[in-house]
Amino acid sequence: MLGKIRQKLISLKPKPLQKVLETVCPICDRPIPESQKDAHHLVPKSKGGKTTEYLHRICHRQIHALFTETELAIQFNTASNLQEHPEMQRFIRWVKSKPNHFYEKTRKSARIKTS
Repeated sequence: MLGKIRQKLISLKPKPLQKVLETVCPICDRPIPESQKDAHHLVPKSKGGKTTEYLHRICHRQIHALFTETELAIQFNTASNLQEHPEMQRFIRWVKSKPNHFYEKTRKSARIKTS
């Protein structure tokens, strides 16, 4: 009988909290605060993409400001391909100097035609 009571008391003990792992943005390599976490489809859903990665909101918006969905699907469907683009490299150098929670509205690139 004592064994069952002991088991019950052990099961009621508060369990130690597990440390929450920080999500790191694969574009700028900085930790992403929960308030700035956006899921990005590596290949746009409209082009059949299913896989997502978490990015900083500002990095996510920059990607969509610079590239069309077709470009993302064919050419820039990995974080490393995105990082290699000269305009993204310039953006990454700039955003790394900002705090992790920093956000600023992004403008569409002039080279992308809007319909």
